Amino acid sequence: MRNSKIQMMVEIAMCAALAMVFDLLPLFKAPQGGSVSLSMLPVFLIAFRWGIKQGLITGLLLAALQLVTNFYFVHPIQILLDYIIAFTGLGLAGIVYKQVKTNLTSGNKAAVTIFIIVGTFIGSLVRFICHYISGIVFFGSYAPKGTPVSLYSLVYNAWYMVPSFIICAIILIFLLSTAPVLANVKKNQAA
Repeated sequence: MRNSKIQMMVEIAMCAALAMVFDLLPLFKAPQGGSVSLSMLPVFLIAFRWGIKQGLITGLLLAALQLVTNFYFVHPIQILLDYIIAFTGLGLAGIVYKQVKTNLTSGNKAAVTIFIIVGTFIGSLVRFICHYISGIVFFGSYAPKGTPVSLYSLVYNAWYMVPSFIICAIILIFLLSTAPVLANVKKNQAA
């Protein structure tokens, strides 16, 4: 039991660090912040492997790393929205971790795919909502003249969040379907 807890803590720390590395190596970068990257992937992996609590902790660690390396401060509430709540919220993907594990164990790849998409969507949606609200409240001045701030924030944040969600979901479906051990499902348990 003790070794399992230590393993979990090491995995959480390593995945938070890997998420930060992925964030520093984006696929595409948006002009005023945000990027299409794989940074959410390790947080989702921990959430599907260990559960919601561990996913939230991994997301919180990523937020702390973001604050140390990519810190952009406008207001204390903006720090909560754009960093702490947004990245911690990624761990909510773990809401479906039992369903992912159960269906990996039974070999139901269609259900695994659906639950990975649902979990990844939930985590991504929480992050998107935080950035969307922050965009309206704190970054509305970037909206082109005549463009509603809410529309600008919606389009701007969707520009990088939607592709990041899709890429992460596809990679996770492939990884967990082909290597269920990544979700803590032993090879002899998977059908």
